[in-house]
Amino acid sequence: MITDKLKKGYLLIAEPTIIGDLSFNRSVILLADYNEEGSVGFIINKPLKYTIHDLIPDIDARFKIYNGGPVEQDNLYFIHNIPELIPNSIEISNGIYWGGDFESTKELINKGAINNDNIRFFLGYTGWNENQLENEMESHSWIITANSYENKIIGKSATHFWKEQIMELGGEYIIWSNAPENPYLN
Repeated sequence: MITDKLKKGYLLIAEPTIIGDLSFNRSVILLADYNEEGSVGFIINKPLKYTIHDLIPDIDARFKIYNGGPVEQDNLYFIHNIPELIPNSIEISNGIYWGGDFESTKELINKGAINNDNIRFFLGYTGWNENQLENEMESHSWIITANSYENKIIGKSATHFWKEQIMELGGEYIIWSNAPENPYLN
């Protein structure tokens, strides 16, 4: 049963069949919340051209901002692996935390106490209503896998992350790992 496999902290890897979907083509999503009412996740491999300093000039850092998903793209979200420094964080799993006190976070970044391996910022998130993710799973839009990187996924390079995940799956997926992003343009 699909719901037995879906858990907070797991990764959703876009099936190669999602070609043409601008938001999700070649996406890897960290599932931040999953329950009977719906799900929330963050696309972890789609950096934008912005840094945190571009969006919040009083933060003296150049951490990349990622496209977290198509929902609420005017809001900034973050995940991190330092709950002892950022109060009011919510544990996702495996030492990965969501949010927390943003004023404290800004101060810690400006003091140099937080680096790229500790935190990742997103504009927007990915959300599913009740049963929507399960329906997408049944239509083979996503591949579920455990997050073997645990909290080190935060510092993981996004450049070839989807390709790496597809190659790890092996078998029929290997051919897709070297396919162009849009085969129609080939």
